[in-house]
Amino acid sequence: MPETQDLAPRGIFITFEGGEGAGKTTHIRFLAEALRAHGREVLCLREPGGTDIGEQLRAVVLDPRNVAMTDEAELLIYEAARAQLVKQVIAPALARGVVVLCDRFTDSTVAYQAYGRGLSREFVDGANAFACQGLRPDRTILMATGGTARTGLARATHRGADRLERAGEEFHARVNEAFMDIARRDPGRVRVVTSADRKSRTASAVFSQLKDLFPWMADVEQRDPAFFDRLDVKRSQVGRAGLRSSAESAPGASQGV
Repeated sequence: MPETQDLAPRGIFITFEGGEGAGKTTHIRFLAEALRAHGREVLCLREPGGTDIGEQLRAVVLDPRNVAMTDEAELLIYEAARAQLVKQVIAPALARGVVVLCDRFTDSTVAYQAYGRGLSREFVDGANAFACQGLRPDRTILMATGGTARTGLARATHRGADRLERAGEEFHARVNEAFMDIARRDPGRVRVVTSADRKSRTASAVFSQLKDLFPWMADVEQRDPAFFDRLDVKRSQVGRAGLRSSAESAPGASQGV
């Protein structure tokens, strides 16, 4: 059903933040699907990245082989990618009424480079302001794992770790603390959502923090009680498919072993 409750669709900028393994990608994708079903044009982005230049810079800054990269160089690479993304993609999209969902933005730079690396918070804030040229998220969803930095890292790195993920548990503990401090300082913009044991519950919490921006979200579960449950169903189906695939490929599978 097309969106009918937003009187005049306008560009809305929503960012998702959080430490490693917070599950941002799943909920960005689900939110995007729901918004499109309600007639909104949605653009999903990630930082660093989102442009040809940004993706090249992403490859450099996250490459584990770049162990000699200084903290100052790291910061400036992130800001360069952001400046390109804001001017080339985000600002034009918002101007034409698009809902922009971004996986990480300036809060991550504060958390990782100021709190994590120990760079000057004043300088980081200034660099963020320069790269954004006045652009600020309308809402930020801070995904919290509810566990330790070690738990989040284990979840994020089961397929390998990039350069930032290899920074160590103490580094990521500082990052997680930084995100919570950012939320305390700006509760109007930053809303904390703790990842629940079921993805459906987490998604419901995300929507509850966005219902002032999208009024139809206020009663979505009343109109469709199974609206969020599909997330758990998808996960179960994927799990069963994975088990079948493993079983079928195992030695002796065709003999029923």
